[in-house]
Amino acid sequence: MSPRIDSASRFISASPQTVYRAFVERRAMEQWLPPENMFGKMLKFDFREGGSYRMRLTYLPQEQGRGKSSEDSDEVEVRLTKIEAGRRIEQEVTFESEDSAFSGVMYMIWTFEPLDEGTLVMIRAENVPEGIRPEDHDAGLNSSLEKLARFVEEDRRRR
Repeated sequence: MSPRIDSASRFISASPQTVYRAFVERRAMEQWLPPENMFGKMLKFDFREGGSYRMRLTYLPQEQGRGKSSEDSDEVEVRLTKIEAGRRIEQEVTFESEDSAFSGVMYMIWTFEPLDEGTLVMIRAENVPEGIRPEDHDAGLNSSLEKLARFVEEDRRRR
């Protein structure tokens, strides 16, 4: 594993509690977590401290051939190591791959900082596998944050 740390952040026009709710629902995470060039399917979901989830991220047809777990997909096992509802989520992320460049455990920390009119959502990824190119990871993190913002803000308007 590399000692590399990647991070991204985004302001979202919703309270930290509203943003947090997008993490605790299986269907919500399937919609917003996969980057734009992927489709997500939750295979297992037990969102609680000490729990875990497993997700298959399938590349859209134009992106096929880039998968870590198969030709067109990545599978990740995520263990939820610490949860402070509405404030912080700490995770251990393991990619299923026979390629050693993607092996090991990546630590992800999501934090929700309340600000006037919304929340600053920050992601910090530690021990990023060296097989994940920095520019791809940056694009993926920012894409997920953008989709999270759209999901939460649209959900707020529907209520």
